[in-house]
Amino acid sequence: MPSQAYKILEPKTRQSSVIFASPHSGRDYPADFLQESVLDGQEIRSSEDAFVDQLIEAAPSLGAPALLAQLPRAYVDLNRARSELDPAVVEGIADKSLNPRIASGLGVIPRVVAGGRSIYSGKLIRDEAEARLSRVWDPYHGALAALMRSAHNQFGEAILVDCHSMPHEALEAMSRNGRPRPDVVLGDRFGASAHVEITDRIARAFSSEGLTVARNSPFAGAHIVQHYGRPAKGHHAIQIEIDRALYMDEATITPRPDFEDFRALFTRAMAEIAQIGRPKAQMAAE
Repeated sequence: MPSQAYKILEPKTRQSSVIFASPHSGRDYPADFLQESVLDGQEIRSSEDAFVDQLIEAAPSLGAPALLAQLPRAYVDLNRARSELDPAVVEGIADKSLNPRIASGLGVIPRVVAGGRSIYSGKLIRDEAEARLSRVWDPYHGALAALMRSAHNQFGEAILVDCHSMPHEALEAMSRNGRPRPDVVLGDRFGASAHVEITDRIARAFSSEGLTVARNSPFAGAHIVQHYGRPAKGHHAIQIEIDRALYMDEATITPRPDFEDFRALFTRAMAEIAQIGRPKAQMAAE
């Protein structure tokens, strides 16, 4: 029985070691979760990477799979470690030294959405939190790990391109400091999660489409790239953050009128990225 936590778009023939993924674009909001929340249906979507799944859905036509989360980030954040439970959200969690993500309300079961708005008026019982993780976090990460293994088995390497979106206002500080405002931020944990040559080629794929690319600032990559990126073992992971203003109206969470134009641009960049993971003999033959 397929999991409700994710969907995999598979190519007819796997031609690249690249895996595209979108862990934060899920928008299947469970009815009981909406009833528990003090936010309305629009507010609760503010931390969602809306439409990123649509931006990468051409992956199978490029010979690469796409892994798409189905349930929302506000329900379970797949880009957090399973252990990052917030004692302010879940009963029975020891209030030990908290990392900055949990302290700010952005643990694996988030306390807040964008703008620091609280999701709940009270706490979840521990059993409910564990049930969510078993239903959502475990199957998604099981599927991602399996995709990485199969890519490595077939191609001798696996390249995860973990796709996210960033609020336009998150880039204001950069422009105020005189730096170019990036359209795309690549996070490879300052080279710890991927070989620099791979990050270089991904940067060129976007810059050749006229997009301004920054690296590791203000986003260096979170749990997924940190956990799955093991360059010495042939497992590379790069986080991509895309300025939401390029393709959507952030206030209404709707696609811009020129969404299809941007999706075509993004697909061209994806095609170049997929080439990174194609066997050299196959590329030479072509």
